[in-house]
Amino acid sequence: MELSILQKIVIYALPVLFAITVHEAAHGYAARYFGDMTAHNEGRISLNPLKHIDPFGTIILPALTIMLGGILFGWAKPVPVNFDRLRNPKKDMLWVAAAGPASNLIMAIIWAFVLKFAVSAPEAVAIPLLLMAKAGVMINIVLMVLNLLPLPPLDGGRIAVSLLPNKLARAFSQLERYGFVILIILLFTGILGKILDPFIGAAYSVINHLFL
Repeated sequence: MELSILQKIVIYALPVLFAITVHEAAHGYAARYFGDMTAHNEGRISLNPLKHIDPFGTIILPALTIMLGGILFGWAKPVPVNFDRLRNPKKDMLWVAAAGPASNLIMAIIWAFVLKFAVSAPEAVAIPLLLMAKAGVMINIVLMVLNLLPLPPLDGGRIAVSLLPNKLARAFSQLERYGFVILIILLFTGILGKILDPFIGAAYSVINHLFL
């Protein structure tokens, strides 16, 4: 079924919004649990999308990548985390960073259940719900895999810093100042898609096998 640009935006809007904002809120919840109250004090531990939307990263860029048919790419306003305030900064950094991709995995599974329901839903809502659920599964898988890429400041980069010995961790963390530029270059050269596609396919196969 070929969708118009407007139909694509309508179908993808809700899954994208929830995938990105819940991801950020999860970091805030985890940081508070492990002792950092920065996000809590700034009112950023919230499932209200308005608190997390970045006009370009959450709306314009994802819409462009969806319309152009490339790998979904976007971001929300990062939830502030002061890793020095965590009870065990280097160790707890792993759990705070992993909370975001973990939330995307949970949402992908939830959308998978919505997809199963949509198959037997009344005809009037079945097709849009089916398309939205399929989008929700794939969007969350893509964001989970993308954020697990071991490149600071992505979550996978912070997980790597947490796991590496101190000397290597300090050296590796210096990549953070160049991380976003590297990511953009990988995206527009098509290398990012080639790196992520096998992992996205594997994650989708697992969810499809277990829940669909």
